[in-house]
Amino acid sequence: MISKDKYRKILTVLAEFYPTAQTELVYHNGFELLVAVVLSAQTTDKQVNKVTPELFKHFATPEQLGQANLLEVESLINSIGLYRNKSKNIIKLAQIIHEQYHDELPTEKEDLLKLPGVGEKTASVVMGDYYHVPALAVDTHVARLAKRWDVVGDNASVEEVQKKLMELTPKKDWIVTHHRLILFGRYFCTARSPKCLNCELLTLCKYGKNRLKIK
Repeated sequence: MISKDKYRKILTVLAEFYPTAQTELVYHNGFELLVAVVLSAQTTDKQVNKVTPELFKHFATPEQLGQANLLEVESLINSIGLYRNKSKNIIKLAQIIHEQYHDELPTEKEDLLKLPGVGEKTASVVMGDYYHVPALAVDTHVARLAKRWDVVGDNASVEEVQKKLMELTPKKDWIVTHHRLILFGRYFCTARSPKCLNCELLTLCKYGKNRLKIK
């Protein structure tokens, strides 16, 4: 496993790459952020950003979305993956937010996790990006990097990845580190064609050295 010192060196380099890293999802309030993150599962942020303007133009509040016709919502987001299930979930979560929270986004992570379609990653993103509560969400990019850098084993669960990253990362940096990892994994250390040859982290990366047969 990677040492704490080497991992902190990785964080330093990433901070130089992405000093002001933040989500690429476009939103104007907490409710829009929540819906956008739910829609982003197994879909790129760019794809989500293509459908949310029209979605929120039609349904700007939890009350409006909660009363929406399922087929109409599906027609507005059918270009993204799993749109049928996501349509059901965002309508249901909007109903709950309207009825139980009076159109206000829940402020506690435990309450967010009770909403349809909201898992650990989504709740952590909302807590971090909207409420600025330290959180380090793990998506496919973050998990892939953690395994390539030998932060965790190849078979580590999402929960294990999150726990280890939070142990190694200063708490004050959890939110921005989450976004730096996503950007690096999304555009540089990609799943299929990582740019190992030009990577400033190569000497610290077990995966990259093995891939390029460097001892």
